[in-house]
Amino acid sequence: MSRASLKEKLPILITASVLVLLTLAAGLRFDNFLSLRVLMNLIADNAFLGVIAVGLTFVILTGGIDLSVGSMMGLGGIVAAELITVSHVHPLIALLVPIAVGGFLGWGQGTLIAKLGLPPFLVTLSGLFLCRGIALAISRESVQIEHPFFRTLTNWSVSLPAKASLSLGSIVFILVVFGGMILARQSRFGRTVYAIGGNANSAELMGLPVRRTLVWTYVLSGMCAGLGGVLFALYTSSGNAISGTGLELDAIATVVIGGTLLSGGYGSVLGTLLGVLTLGVVQTAITFMGTLSSWWTRIVIGTLLLFFMLVQKVIELAARRGQTT
Repeated sequence: MSRASLKEKLPILITASVLVLLTLAAGLRFDNFLSLRVLMNLIADNAFLGVIAVGLTFVILTGGIDLSVGSMMGLGGIVAAELITVSHVHPLIALLVPIAVGGFLGWGQGTLIAKLGLPPFLVTLSGLFLCRGIALAISRESVQIEHPFFRTLTNWSVSLPAKASLSLGSIVFILVVFGGMILARQSRFGRTVYAIGGNANSAELMGLPVRRTLVWTYVLSGMCAGLGGVLFALYTSSGNAISGTGLELDAIATVVIGGTLLSGGYGSVLGTLLGVLTLGVVQTAITFMGTLSSWWTRIVIGTLLLFFMLVQKVIELAARRGQTT
């Protein structure tokens, strides 16, 4: 197996294996865990996280990081809620505004990183505080969304067998995943993203638009974070400025568990989907158990994250050794 193949395929296979083992173990332990209804609920419960993680995948593929996605989601949710409830803007328009706001903030962060060479960690950390501060300035209280059309959107779903249903948020998540997979693998933008993560200097010498692509990865991440805020508002029928607190860490964890290297250059949107599903299976299993605190989710995810970081390190060392022999 070549170095590229080892780094690319093995992490996904390991993630898929862990996901299958966790799912089978939970299915043997709890009745109805493997039902279609539970699977659909799992996807619906993690749709907003999954959409954000897809956007974040592109940033991490370049070797960057975006710590602002959680607070950007909270900002998007409270903006949508205020527009619908207070300003009486139609939901179709109000729900597009957070996506535009996220894209604009992502453009600002990407410009600082790509054009001025500022560290992504510090720039997006500043973005985290900025978005959270703006959200709290808009409203410190949770804003309930009461609108007939919005209620129609929250209740809309596609009926499936076995009393299961596919919610609007789940459908959006699935579409974003497929769109992300096509963008990453079938477009010039995606190929440039991988090239930047592999070696930004070499990519620039090849004539690839490195700086412009970097900016657009943060725009994409910001738009996905804004869309995540919209999905969270649909999920809870409200907007809250403090929603999404710490969600950036969950998003990073799902991307890493999905096999994307933090150093950039290797990973996939498919792997991120598997990472989101793994997180969802852990959460659902702990909910089924009923006797464990929700903090056990953090403990298990932290253990899995450490495991996958070690796996990545082993794969990287094996690939280097294979290259030298």
